[in-house]
Amino acid sequence: VPVANTGPVTQASQSDARFMRPVSGTIIRSYKKGSNEGVDIGAPEGAAVSAADVGTVAAITEDTKGVAIVVIKHADGLLTVYTNVDNLLVKKGDAVTRGQEIAKVRAGTPSFLHFEVRKGLESVDPDDYI
Repeated sequence: VPVANTGPVTQASQSDARFMRPVSGTIIRSYKKGSNEGVDIGAPEGAAVSAADVGTVAAITEDTKGVAIVVIKHADGLLTVYTNVDNLLVKKGDAVTRGQEIAKVRAGTPSFLHFEVRKGLESVDPDDYI
């Protein structure tokens, strides 16, 4: 019996990655140091946003438009940053587990999650970690 091609297998590569992808979707805007300090992952409004790894919520703030920004501190001096989210399920100081839902993707045209990985204050290409 022929096996249906269901597309590329991503589970194996994700388990080896330092961080898991925080939302299912396609990268609609790539990392470019100085102009886009993370990646934008296209995802439907209301899609679950997950913590990329175990850590502690270091900060919750807002951008100039009042959109929530969640920062999670991880081992090795790494931070992950999630924005363009709403319906937050965490608060500052919360411990989170890898894959724990922390928020929902905010409505927009298009709707997407902006995701950053930082070493200290320096942004790094999230593709190297997910």
